[in-house]
Amino acid sequence: MGRKSVAVLDIRSTEVAVIIGERGVNNTFVLKASATEDYDGYDEKEFYDTKGLKDAIYRAVSAVEEMCGERIRELYVGVPGVFCRVEPKEKSIGFPKKRRIGQREIDALFTSGREPLEGYRFIRATSMIFTTADSRRVIDPTGLSSDTLSGCLSYFYCSDYFADLMEEIFGEMKIALRYIPTQYAMASYLIPSETRDEYALFLDVGFLSSTILILLGGGVIVQSTSMVGRLQIAVRIAEKFGVPYEVAVGLVSKANLYARANTGNLEYIYQGQSYEVDANILAETVKDALDELCEEIGGFLEDYSGKNLECKPVYVSGEGLYEIRGALEHVSKRLSRVCEQLAPDLPYYNKPSMSSPISLIDMACEDHRKGGILYRILNGFGG
Repeated sequence: MGRKSVAVLDIRSTEVAVIIGERGVNNTFVLKASATEDYDGYDEKEFYDTKGLKDAIYRAVSAVEEMCGERIRELYVGVPGVFCRVEPKEKSIGFPKKRRIGQREIDALFTSGREPLEGYRFIRATSMIFTTADSRRVIDPTGLSSDTLSGCLSYFYCSDYFADLMEEIFGEMKIALRYIPTQYAMASYLIPSETRDEYALFLDVGFLSSTILILLGGGVIVQSTSMVGRLQIAVRIAEKFGVPYEVAVGLVSKANLYARANTGNLEYIYQGQSYEVDANILAETVKDALDELCEEIGGFLEDYSGKNLECKPVYVSGEGLYEIRGALEHVSKRLSRVCEQLAPDLPYYNKPSMSSPISLIDMACEDHRKGGILYRILNGFGG
């Protein structure tokens, strides 16, 4: 791996991907190697099959190392929402006299609010907004002069279960690990910073689970994950039509929720066998399943109705709703608010299913840059 390259592990609902990449010109990325492997997924607390997960990760790492011709020594691991927790806090620190705010002062503020959380491990702190002594509210206070510094901060934790399992897997490979909250990385990359200056809503719909976040500035106020995703749609189809689960998964993307009236049958061929389903009943079945997701989102929004979110759109990404024609429009109608599909604005990678790997590469590259010696020298001293 080159000095600017990073390796990331993206753990989605039913597959793991290991990618090596670096930033290119004009905010692009160069992906040097990638490998994806299927596995069985997880529930609210743990992975279904840890051995299967380990084997999938090992195959993906081995494939990428073979492509690059060298070993991975450091890996950025994306922490799925179900294993991640966000704790917002308001903290303030004072200085003996007015001074120019630098990275040292910002780090001291973050440290002041960092506390242990039972069953979890601290992985990152970010800021929603900073406030100086003269009541200036800014996203970045660097260079300002003040004798106090306050902030609305977000502290991210991953579960001990997840971290212990990852370290067990990669300890055998002698690979050092760094953790990144996956959905926070996605929201930060996909939603422009000026949009996040006020409250913003982000929804990542996956295969097994969906995670919704309320963002403010560079931080997260709250994050919630529910076990509702594309799988639940497939299960409903399988039960409704009495078809094998694998067939139901394929039929999900065949539904057309746009059509005012679906007529006739749809044919799907799996392993040489033809299956036919009524197009209208298929569309209605998908809508019923999507209503479960809408109920989860609606309940979440009701719980945080005091955050001036009523007119805010929901920014949606992930592979869950991707390729289901009319799904976003149905969710928007049920929630009575605009839903906007987001994906990386990059050639070849401009699909919602690519949002998590590209976002993880982006945040890993930034962390790697900030961990460099030159950056620490230039930013390691306060005023």
